[in-house]
Amino acid sequence: MPGIEKNPSAPQVDAAIIAQLRDIAVALLSDQLHRNCGSVGLIPYHRPAPMAGTAVTVKTRGGDNLAILRAFDFCRPGDVMVVDAGGDISNALVGGIITLGAAKAGHAGMVLDGAIRDVAEIREREFPVYARGINHRGPYKDGPGEINVPVTIGGMVVKPGDIIVGDQDGLLAFDPSLAATVIAGALKQRDAEEATIKSILEGRWDRSAADRLEARCLN
Repeated sequence: MPGIEKNPSAPQVDAAIIAQLRDIAVALLSDQLHRNCGSVGLIPYHRPAPMAGTAVTVKTRGGDNLAILRAFDFCRPGDVMVVDAGGDISNALVGGIITLGAAKAGHAGMVLDGAIRDVAEIREREFPVYARGINHRGPYKDGPGEINVPVTIGGMVVKPGDIIVGDQDGLLAFDPSLAATVIAGALKQRDAEEATIKSILEGRWDRSAADRLEARCLN
């Protein structure tokens, strides 16, 4: 019977970079990446809390969590376990126990393109858990699976070692080499948006850009 393909985890992203990213809205980061790099359809089930970390990826059969259990051996404090189960929600991949174990191990979050259970328990915690859906039926533990290979999560490709961030708006992953540029652009945009909010509150919102945008319409 096929076993689990195991590959070493990629180097962790610098902790200072991760700390910066945890303080920036995912929407601002997404805008620096042409608004086309995020996942679709995964929902945050935890109490609102930002997530940022280095991706340790898992590919598994729908409803089977053997590779997830083995991947704990490859996750370090600050890592995010990213699980591609093909979007299958016929059986939950994890529940309250495994997500608690990840939290206590110092992981930065879990992202699962599959189902979870024990949602009432997970919603009471700030440990980030994103999933496609819910199912009370528990997982199989038969394998096979792959650890630290490229995966697809809600249409978003995630490579081992990518930065992955999340908040209540959703998830975004990108190569660490882009971090400095993405952070600088997001902070500049945040300043501009704060200035716009101030102008709205003071009754002087300038919407003249709409004229320029309308003038360039093609139809």
